[in-house]
Amino acid sequence: MVESNLVGIMNENAESAELTVDVLCLGIACYDLIFSVDRHLGPDEKMKATDLTACGGGIAANAAMTVARLGSSVAFAGYLGRDMYGDKHIEELNAAGVNTELVARGEWPTSLSAILVKPDGARALVNYGLGREMPEGVAFGPQNCRPRTVLVDGHYLSAAEPIVARARAAGVPTVLDGDTLHQGSKTLMEKVEFLVVSEHFARAYSRQDDVDIALAQLSRCAPSTIITLGERGLCWRNREDCRFGASAGSYPAFAVRAEDTTGAGDAFHGAFAAGLSRGMAWQELLRFASAVGALCCTKKGARLGIPTRAEVDAFLAQN
Repeated sequence: MVESNLVGIMNENAESAELTVDVLCLGIACYDLIFSVDRHLGPDEKMKATDLTACGGGIAANAAMTVARLGSSVAFAGYLGRDMYGDKHIEELNAAGVNTELVARGEWPTSLSAILVKPDGARALVNYGLGREMPEGVAFGPQNCRPRTVLVDGHYLSAAEPIVARARAAGVPTVLDGDTLHQGSKTLMEKVEFLVVSEHFARAYSRQDDVDIALAQLSRCAPSTIITLGERGLCWRNREDCRFGASAGSYPAFAVRAEDTTGAGDAFHGAFAAGLSRGMAWQELLRFASAVGALCCTKKGARLGIPTRAEVDAFLAQN
């Protein structure tokens, strides 16, 4: 671990005890129902699923699970309802070793996703409940955390924005998981140190099909920018003010047999944040996160596919 990265970003007026972790993941959680189907549905069509997998999901929550599976300490800050799906989610997080002291619970239902996965791993998804701000009157206290790295997904902006600002001021690495372009991600993309976005996000932001043009535009927003490209790997550009120095390039994806791509991006981001907290060098960091994202695709269900550190080390030793 990199002890020099452990600096306080807590609110000076906070009354509760500090929580020291390698990574703080702040953002959304939902519960996933993953249906295995032969193909995606057409209009007015009914279909029988060949299998059903149920597990927790959500961008920041999956990232937190990834950090824990990789052997680093992590806290998740987000919202879950006081319902069966919220209870199941908390059980999963706690069982994996994720600290849930910063999870807020309320009467709003837990977000729920129905995911249709084809045999080739391609998915279609419908969600209920994501994108809401924290319910009024629900306590939420991630300001009491002392992490070595902060990961946000753009949600719960009123909590995320000051946390990111304090972390940047203290020299703590900050990562935005830019899955989709929305108001929260638009605000935070110019405030974090590491802007790590999906190809969909990059195209929506730049309004360009050319990924190189999108990368050039996005790199004006943050010292370090990565665009993940699924089976085509990733591309990046680091400015001179990046802690890794100025550089640009691409990294290929590992070849795996995909069963379900759900959560692969979340796993990549979680591994990237964990690697930052461990002080990995740039190329090592990209290789490590890419391996975790690839391994996540080899099983159905985002949570079920997240590998352990031992599995990642074994995979990298063979590739």
